[in-house]
Amino acid sequence: MTIIRPARPFPWHILFFISPGLFIYLTVSVYPLLDTLWLGFYHEADDGQLSFAGLNNYSKLLFNAIWSDPFWNAAWNNLKFFIIHMLVQNPIALLLAVLMSSSKLRLRSTYRTLIFMPTMLSVVIIGFVWQLILSPIWGISENFLYSIGLGHWFDAWLGKEGSALITLALISVWQYVGMPMMLIYAALLGIPDELQDASVVDGSSGWQTFLYIKLPLIMPTIGMVSILTFVANFNAFELIYAVKGALAGPNFSTDIMGTLFYRTFFGFQLQQGSSTMGAAVATLMFLMILLGVVFYLFLFQRRVQRFAL
Repeated sequence: MTIIRPARPFPWHILFFISPGLFIYLTVSVYPLLDTLWLGFYHEADDGQLSFAGLNNYSKLLFNAIWSDPFWNAAWNNLKFFIIHMLVQNPIALLLAVLMSSSKLRLRSTYRTLIFMPTMLSVVIIGFVWQLILSPIWGISENFLYSIGLGHWFDAWLGKEGSALITLALISVWQYVGMPMMLIYAALLGIPDELQDASVVDGSSGWQTFLYIKLPLIMPTIGMVSILTFVANFNAFELIYAVKGALAGPNFSTDIMGTLFYRTFFGFQLQQGSSTMGAAVATLMFLMILLGVVFYLFLFQRRVQRFAL
């Protein structure tokens, strides 16, 4: 005998509760994104009239020397900015998280607070303070280095093409290292004590316990930190703008995609702003970030899921 169950009514109450958030998301995130993608296919005349240009804007950005040289310079600088964060910030964050999770460390909560505090400060304040510290004229870094016997290392790091971007990246690392530290620290606290006790009973050292027990278990968190680092660095703008301005000097050596987009869209000094070319730059930024996220999801994340199974 077949039992016919009555059809469940559509849960209109759920739609009622999610509609305000969905409306805000569509109007604030989805619509501007689609409008930017649409605008990148048009050309803006001097009188403000838009005409369909197809892929002409993207062809200019990628192959026309006037546009492509700044674009590839900004993309390369953005990549270096990201690599410095991956090679410096995240390993330091992992080391600090391991130290903070040790029960033998005294004043752990104080250290966590002090390390995390710069993350809560305004980027404008951070940029201004570090400009004062590193200034060859009135900064304190020169006297500090001479006092510890390293005065010959001092240089105008923010004023030279070869060191300006690296210096800004390290300033950003100093400010934001507390965020990945807290994420990895939370993952370490979530590891059951039984696993660690079992490894100690089996004769494992502290290093072996971390390498073979803790590290594999926090790999999903490290992967998440890596992709968040990638997205944040390719969306970076504030620190470069606060310290070096829209021209990202010296000689565009600190120019990244965010500052290039700002000059292209809004214009700066003798450069006239163009909403259509700015939209094309923003679209290419979006595609770079999208490709990075897809690469993470289809390679790293799938391996992690296979390991978990």
